[in-house]
Amino acid sequence: MFRILSKTNINFIGLRKISFVLSAILILLGLVAFMSILLGKANMGIDFTGGTMIEGSFEKPIDIGNLRTALIKGGFPEASIQELKAEDVENFYLIRVKTVGEENVEAGTVETVNVILGLIEEAFSENSFRKDSHHIIGALVGGDLRNAAVKAVLLAAVGILIYIWLRFDFRFGVAATIATVHDVLTVLGIFWILGIEIDLLVITALLTLAGYSLTDSVVVFDRIRENLRLFRKKGDFVATINTSINEVLSRTVITTVTVLLVILTILFFGGHVLFTFSLALAIGVLVGTYSSVFVASPIVVEWEAHSPKRFK
Repeated sequence: MFRILSKTNINFIGLRKISFVLSAILILLGLVAFMSILLGKANMGIDFTGGTMIEGSFEKPIDIGNLRTALIKGGFPEASIQELKAEDVENFYLIRVKTVGEENVEAGTVETVNVILGLIEEAFSENSFRKDSHHIIGALVGGDLRNAAVKAVLLAAVGILIYIWLRFDFRFGVAATIATVHDVLTVLGIFWILGIEIDLLVITALLTLAGYSLTDSVVVFDRIRENLRLFRKKGDFVATINTSINEVLSRTVITTVTVLLVILTILFFGGHVLFTFSLALAIGVLVGTYSSVFVASPIVVEWEAHSPKRFK
């Protein structure tokens, strides 16, 4: 069997106090970001806040700064403008305006589309703009989507707990759930710190990440279960956990590198639509690999130290 790493003997469990401190900071950061999302204070996409999105192209190249200035003067300071790359279409732009509060409460209406088009026509009277499409999401719908996204993430965590509990052991289920929540909150926290917009694609990435994190933890736990059949007959519990992690380390690294190569390809060549999705996955895969080794397994060790139990 090909191994990217030779047989290792790293004391992962011996580093658990350091990893617990680091993970506690990441979880705390993620909880702050999560509360900001619930309160509507985070940088949410129009999927959740409501708003208007317009796609179209100019006849000739423009200065994107002039377009932004025109929208700001027209009463849309929160407008987001992106130049898109499309086949057979040049000078293609995506304009997004959020419903951010009472001052901009009408941002998710047909009238907003007409106002934006009027501002563009006034600012670029000698450069015609062709609207290809527009999408409108009301503030109420955006709020419902935000609440549904939160419920989806929470239900995923509960499902993971039940699955691992039935397959392995209750404490394994709790450890895997904590590791998964840790991964999701870490990505949320990083996005919140960087001010990256959180939209439905990011939530999709987080749910995908939950599945990946679970798979990584299951591989480690499965090897631990195999080795623990000899526990209390041969060797020490902590040594058994360390041995199990080292035995699957090469497989874990190969899987992580392979997945990252695919995600990075999407990140750099997938265009603006998939950028936040692939970025969330890239960060999440790295964090998920870390948590399966330095979070999930050490939790089982600490639990066993305080409440010894014979594993079957």
